[in-house]
Amino acid sequence: MTTATARTVRLGGASYPLVLPNIRDPRLHLAAVIITIHILGQVALDFRVSVPQIVIAILACALLEVALTFRSTKQVMWPASAMLTGSGVALILRIVGQERGDHWTFDGWYFFAGIAALSLLTKYWIRYRGNHVFNPSNVGLVAAFLILGSEVIEPLDFWWAPLDFWMLAAYAVILVGGVLITSRLRLLILAATYWLTLAIGLGILAASGHCMTAAWALQPVCGSYFWSVVVASPEVLIFLFFMITDPKTIPQDRVARIAFAVCLALICTLLMAPQTTEFGAKVGLLAGLVVMTPLRYVFDRVFGAERVRRVVTVSESRPRGAFAPGLVVGALLVVVPLAIVIAGGPARETAQAAMVAAPPPEISVDPAQLPTVTISAEAEALNDQVEPQMLALELAEGLAIEGEAIRRGDTSLVRSADDGERLVQMERIVEGAATSGEHVVPVYSFDRMHLDVVFTDGPQGGASLGLVTTGTVERVTYDATGAEQDRQSEQFTRTFVMSPGSGGTWMIIGEVEDG
Repeated sequence: MTTATARTVRLGGASYPLVLPNIRDPRLHLAAVIITIHILGQVALDFRVSVPQIVIAILACALLEVALTFRSTKQVMWPASAMLTGSGVALILRIVGQERGDHWTFDGWYFFAGIAALSLLTKYWIRYRGNHVFNPSNVGLVAAFLILGSEVIEPLDFWWAPLDFWMLAAYAVILVGGVLITSRLRLLILAATYWLTLAIGLGILAASGHCMTAAWALQPVCGSYFWSVVVASPEVLIFLFFMITDPKTIPQDRVARIAFAVCLALICTLLMAPQTTEFGAKVGLLAGLVVMTPLRYVFDRVFGAERVRRVVTVSESRPRGAFAPGLVVGALLVVVPLAIVIAGGPARETAQAAMVAAPPPEISVDPAQLPTVTISAEAEALNDQVEPQMLALELAEGLAIEGEAIRRGDTSLVRSADDGERLVQMERIVEGAATSGEHVVPVYSFDRMHLDVVFTDGPQGGASLGLVTTGTVERVTYDATGAEQDRQSEQFTRTFVMSPGSGGTWMIIGEVEDG
């Protein structure tokens, strides 16, 4: 550690050395990069983390480190490493349900304080040969995600924001800062090897048809899109530049580091492969480092310079001796891709098979009868392809098709308008009407419509668009012969959940009655 004793400080009537970091300390440079990302996240990128949450995580680690080092050394030391741990936790950790733009909330502060503090304590509790075994923020975050689950907390998204000026600025800060710092520490080759191997591993996974759901995507993220999102993710760049390159938790030999990076990327790929949600994929990525860091001593032993020289010498003196290593490498080139494809089996099931729907009946809805649709900032940021008025028209047509299916007693019709739970629900209603002979057909008239983002299965189940509507529903009752028997009206306020179908149209997948 590069430090300089600047002065002493008096505590309780006694003087103690005050140790501050040197301006050349790489930890200060790393802190500058992370803090810059935090600032961009607050002022431009709408990170779902507040200033108090960030400060609390950093202070929890800083105060704890100062107390622990003072007890053991009787010095007051600037907690540079601890503050990086707290800052790293705050950069990755998110509270489920926290709104964007809420910069000063204290909600969930105890999660930030507790997870940051426990992350730091792993440096003191889990040690081997005088060094901590795990990267503190990495192991603390993984443990928290696995214990608390995706309904409480989640990692930072792979996809942050549209590729505008501020997002390009964030990429520049990460890439320039990462390259400069890892080059100075002679760890750039490790970071580059990891990224290239991960790109190849995820390429194999993507080619096999891998899919995941994500809170920022209206459809499963599959194939080449999945590959490009993860490989170019700023979160992955932060992971490879600033987490896996902790000098104290990686092998010390250069060749061992390269082998370590390759194996780490493959383990991350294998852990991500079976995951069907972005939460699972991100935790799998982070967990790869938890798995690998305890093995760094093995890599130094197996791939150390002296051992490599002996293997090369034996191969040169006995050419047959080179056959075994070559056989192992060849086998791995076959086994590893096969393992990735097999491990990714569960995630391929998230790509929904296209349903063969009956042709929709001739339904005509006058767009002029629909109110102007307002749109939330979240929906506008997520959806840049669907025109709100067109979505409202598809909802009105879908509801009209449902009514016609009830009137006819024909379940095949609703397959052209509904999907998911809504389809199951409407099929039961249609079947019940056909059995009883009483067909109650709802006819909707809308006064207001507002487009927003909804999560029917939680954020990790993927995002959907919801039309929050108010108006009048007229329930018309027909008998088995089609004769009208009754007509009743009532006011309603409901959210209709919409999701893109396989044919390019939007389907109704759910309904929430408000109030």
